[in-house]
Amino acid sequence: MKKRYSQTVFLAIIACLLWSSAFAGVKIGLNYHTPIQFAGIRFIFSGLLLLFVSPGFNQLWKEVKENLSYVVLIAFLQVILQYSLFYMGVQLVPASISAMIVGSSPLFVALVSHFFVADDRMNWLKSFSILLGISGVAVITLGRHSLPSGAEIALWGVVFLLLNNLVSGITNVVVARKKQTISPIVLTSVSLLIGGTCMFAVSVPLEGLPRQSFPPEYYVALAWLSFLSAAAISIWNTLLRRPSVKVSELNIWKFLIPVSGAFLSWIILPDESPDLISLAGMLLIAGALIVLNISGRRRKLNS
Repeated sequence: MKKRYSQTVFLAIIACLLWSSAFAGVKIGLNYHTPIQFAGIRFIFSGLLLLFVSPGFNQLWKEVKENLSYVVLIAFLQVILQYSLFYMGVQLVPASISAMIVGSSPLFVALVSHFFVADDRMNWLKSFSILLGISGVAVITLGRHSLPSGAEIALWGVVFLLLNNLVSGITNVVVARKKQTISPIVLTSVSLLIGGTCMFAVSVPLEGLPRQSFPPEYYVALAWLSFLSAAAISIWNTLLRRPSVKVSELNIWKFLIPVSGAFLSWIILPDESPDLISLAGMLLIAGALIVLNISGRRRKLNS
């Protein structure tokens, strides 16, 4: 049991580190491509990558056929709806505010789990861990981006980002509650293909087709984003399906994403360097993860 718990923690950290590296790739890609179309192409390639490690065609077709409505639901929630809300919100809200709202997603997941998963209720340790994590995200965000003075914050942008967090919580619970009749690899591969194809189809009349050629850095960014989506979402869906994993506790590890993102910025970007405010935020997040582990170990001892 202890080995299984350590493996879950390790895989959760890997998934979060992969997600944290997406911001630079998205920024590069959006310099040359429209957002919905770029996201659609990214997810199509991610789904195709996973097909190479999926079971044979007959087994894949059997699993998809038996779970078609569920696969379509996940494609709609996890790919189309969630990313559409995210992009619409980010375009309307300053970066510092959007980073703090998106960084609070573990709270929304915990709340959804509390009401819809019988054995995943909030307790004081878990609540304290989430509050520490959100405080750390806010401090890191304010350390790297000052709050906009006089900038207009669109109410609809905030609403879109909050709905993105809510959809994320619902999707996590839906995946976790599904019985083991479809493998996480097949689920992720086909849902990414369906979601990516739908986003690309919608983008053509809305955004048109690109008329310029792309530089090598665009293709490098697209390749990396395609890989990390395939790997991170597959890992996450696999962990959510484990009987011993609590949805709310797993999602608290997402507080690592802004920490890793800050470290990557310090390493890659010449105009960013460590500062005391960001380091203080990281200490708060470290405290949140320590409290989370105390909560998890207490639950294991009492079960």
